[in-house]
Amino acid sequence: MAIQKKEPEDWVLSAKKTQKGLFSELDVLIRAVDRFFNTENLPSTKENQTESNFFDELSAVRDSILRILSIVEVIIPESRKNTYWLQKFAESKFLTDRKRDALREGLYKQDTPEKGLFLLYDSFINLKGLVIDILKTGNITYLSYLNTGQIVGREIRENNYFNPFKKDINPELDAISNQGIKDIVKDIKDSISKKHISLILVYLFRFLRYLNHIDITTQRTISLNTSLLILILIRSEIDVFKGYAEKAALKIAQPALKKLLQSLSYQFSMEAKRVYLQELEEILKKKTPKYFRGRIENSKGILNNLAEQSIIQIAQFYKPGLKGEDIFPSFVAKAEQSRRLREDIFVLHRFLTILKGKMDSPEEGTRTFDSLKNFMLYFESFTFRLLRYDDYEEFVSFFNGMLSLKKEQVLTKNSVRLMEKINNFIIFLETTLRQIDNRSELKDKPVNMGRVAKILSQYLSAT
Repeated sequence: MAIQKKEPEDWVLSAKKTQKGLFSELDVLIRAVDRFFNTENLPSTKENQTESNFFDELSAVRDSILRILSIVEVIIPESRKNTYWLQKFAESKFLTDRKRDALREGLYKQDTPEKGLFLLYDSFINLKGLVIDILKTGNITYLSYLNTGQIVGREIRENNYFNPFKKDINPELDAISNQGIKDIVKDIKDSISKKHISLILVYLFRFLRYLNHIDITTQRTISLNTSLLILILIRSEIDVFKGYAEKAALKIAQPALKKLLQSLSYQFSMEAKRVYLQELEEILKKKTPKYFRGRIENSKGILNNLAEQSIIQIAQFYKPGLKGEDIFPSFVAKAEQSRRLREDIFVLHRFLTILKGKMDSPEEGTRTFDSLKNFMLYFESFTFRLLRYDDYEEFVSFFNGMLSLKKEQVLTKNSVRLMEKINNFIIFLETTLRQIDNRSELKDKPVNMGRVAKILSQYLSAT
């Protein structure tokens, strides 16, 4: 039975209901592969792109293509998949050119969702072969990369049923998924505000949907590369979101709401810089899976928090008594994040002060330095994402320098330069703490010295 014949049961539509998560991931990855070929979206500082090697970028695309094919193969029933491969074999070995033309034409008509899915499958199988062969050359020129992207983009956009760019909003996948937020939107009286706020919330929930498909539980290369492509897709869509929020602010009459939307646009600008100019900078050159995964995890955390905070801010504008955890069970409020950041910086300040006093004692200095390094690794993994964009580079520079040191380099009597570096960073931390203290959410709330002492004790006693 040829796959182009209509089936009595539309199994694709049925699968969309029973395997919604897979169709959502498929939608995200198809979008992501397309956007990854726009070199303006890439987290790279290549000065001369025309002379650069895009091997790493195309390798990431290959892994995402493999993931797309694995999703499609799960969606397609085994019997129909067998029929497809039997037909492919017959097409290459037994059919005349005319029969082959007729067979392909039937598939290209795409008059059913099934044909659209098989055409997608067929396209990405061919793309996989092309990309793998191109990668064997070891040197992917800028023009080759762009040309491959043109082919991929055309294959995606010529699919009637699985072209994610056909509509700006896909009602099957893009929606306000929380009933409480839906109720708030439903109660908005002003029609213009309702229209713009509802679409902004749809965009924000779409960001959360995208982020949900980022896998931070593994160091497998395919998972890491597909996660990177999803983050690059979000970079592209953040620009769209910011533009829409700014235009919406101009059309909304309420000054407070207008100010809120302008604030959200600014927040997205700053957090996007943190993710794409700091966390993901030159990430494809960092081959260590642990490092790669850490940067992906931090980026996901920053963007997930940003989207949730934005949704809560909008919701609280209409319903001031609403708590973040009422919408997102694992939500951490802005005040709590500021508190954690302040306390962790306070611990870091104390640690460095203690180390200064122990550097003349080799045994105690060694233990303190080991404890400090362990705390810095924690800070790097969990607290970096809470830093302001303007503070990040100073922390990264100091941490990289300290974590690369060996014990004997710290405890040598000729460590005047290191002591000066520590002293300067301590002063920087004191300035940072004063700035954090000035945040409105921490006004008149002192540092929890009990927690600071407990953290210090835990790390110091662990070595």
